[in-house]
Amino acid sequence: MHNLDGTRQVFKVITRDKETRARTGLLRTPHGEIETPIFMPVGTGGTVKGILQRDLVHDIEAKIILGNTYHLYLRPGPDIIKQAGGLHRFISWELPILTDSGGYQVFSLAGNRKLTDEGAVFRSHIDGSKHVFTPENTIDIQRILGSDIMMVLDECAPFPCDHKYARKSVSLTHHWLDRAIDHYRNTESLWGREQYLFPIVQGGVFDDLRRESAEKIASAGMEGNAIGGLSVGEPAEEMYRVLEIVNAILPEDKPRYLMGVGTPVNLLEAIERGVDMFDCVMPTRNGRNGMLFTSEGIINIKNRQWMNDFSPIDPQGPSQVSLQYSKAYLRHLVISGEILGSQISSIHNLAFYLKLMRDARDKINEGNFKIWKESITKSLSERL
Repeated sequence: MHNLDGTRQVFKVITRDKETRARTGLLRTPHGEIETPIFMPVGTGGTVKGILQRDLVHDIEAKIILGNTYHLYLRPGPDIIKQAGGLHRFISWELPILTDSGGYQVFSLAGNRKLTDEGAVFRSHIDGSKHVFTPENTIDIQRILGSDIMMVLDECAPFPCDHKYARKSVSLTHHWLDRAIDHYRNTESLWGREQYLFPIVQGGVFDDLRRESAEKIASAGMEGNAIGGLSVGEPAEEMYRVLEIVNAILPEDKPRYLMGVGTPVNLLEAIERGVDMFDCVMPTRNGRNGMLFTSEGIINIKNRQWMNDFSPIDPQGPSQVSLQYSKAYLRHLVISGEILGSQISSIHNLAFYLKLMRDARDKINEGNFKIWKESITKSLSERL
């Protein structure tokens, strides 16, 4: 099967919502099929913090996780992962993996990196050692990792920035993209499996740059496309506007991946605008700090009001732990600094996000996504 542009078909749209751009789809990878819309737990350094792979599969029901080239390159290093037989074997994970190129992490180093036409020169946050990422060697590293989906090296422009800076950033990203695609097409997987490459739309909050970048990325003819440089400080409405511009250009028969976003409401708004894939550290990072996303609203479990609340964490039970443990017990664990508190909170939040994706798919298939989304948006953002 092939897409309209002649590339191999790895994604199929199943159902389109009649009132919005929302759709369900099926993404085929060497490690399994993924129903979309989907959320990918972030396993930056080969682990979703504090969560066993067993719980990711059985309680959270994750279908794909994300790893990061920057972190895995620095520690344990490509040589160790290659000796292990690739990232899947190294971390004992049999389902799909997407790896980010590390561009965002290099961007976040600010004073410890320098961007050139050749690539990104940076110093390790671990020991200060000097390294260089290029469009080519980030492909080579991801070939060693053996991820199902690889990302190109790009520059994520900061917010705010002026049009001149954003224009230069987009030009650099597109220059790197051409080189990455050439290298991708001239190399092969080390592990006998296909690996897909997703380019990334950039351009800040500038409509003309986003259109230009979306057209460039669409014309690249890769298996899927990503949207980067959002949720970096801009107002949510700006993000939604950019998504509408970009998704009107990106091909309908390819998956669209919105990188690093976001809250449950952000996800639903993006789905309404045609996004298929998401990742974000929010459910685990916020969970470790005591913030829980529930069907009734957002809970700060550290608050005294939960001290003697023996009701389940979430009565709608996105996971087993959500029903098994009470708010009072979880508060005790978190306040006491017990590791189990972080584990329970992270499992619950990730399961909540994955259940939200399943519910969204169901509502799109049933034809009432917009009504459902509008009915739950207020409670999803309400702080209890």
